[in-house]
Amino acid sequence: MSTSRRQSAASGTKSKTIDETVDADADTPAAAPAGVRAIKKYPNRRLYDTQTSSYITLVDVKDMVLACENFVVLDAKSGEDLTRSILLQIILEEETGGVPMFSSQALAQIIRFYGNTMQGLMGNYLEKNIQSFIDLQARLTDSSVVNLQAPLMQAPLMQTFMGGYMEQSRQMFTQMQEQMSKQAETLLGNFGTGLASTLTPKK
Repeated sequence: MSTSRRQSAASGTKSKTIDETVDADADTPAAAPAGVRAIKKYPNRRLYDTQTSSYITLVDVKDMVLACENFVVLDAKSGEDLTRSILLQIILEEETGGVPMFSSQALAQIIRFYGNTMQGLMGNYLEKNIQSFIDLQARLTDSSVVNLQAPLMQAPLMQTFMGGYMEQSRQMFTQMQEQMSKQAETLLGNFGTGLASTLTPKK
């Protein structure tokens, strides 16, 4: 190989290395929505924060969650949304590393809902219940000063807040039952229509 060809090949290799390095810091082709912090996940499982232009860990992502930051985790190559899988990893680490929030029985019950006709309704019910509990926590925090100033009021206030939370939970469960009844009526109606058309003699 001539000297000029060797120099050209070396130059090409160097250029490729530089391009790969630059690509690692580039924005994901499937960009995140405006105002949403984009985290890129690479095949080597490393997470890259496009806002700070640095690699981060699951602990950093957990801190973003605790700070209520709006972010999305995207596959660096395909742009696929991997946010849920990353959040599930954080939950798994919390469940195995500290004091678990879910008992084995609770986890088993949740697993049984997958593939069940109730899966969508149960997910919606749990999400609304968690939000109601968060609202309750916020109201308790707002009234903490009052509670400290008037200790005798703590029990009545707690009863009021918990009563409101339980009522919201009851209402959500009632709504879920109504949705179940409507789905059952629709299903039975479709079944009856199909059965009638089958039994009706053809002319």
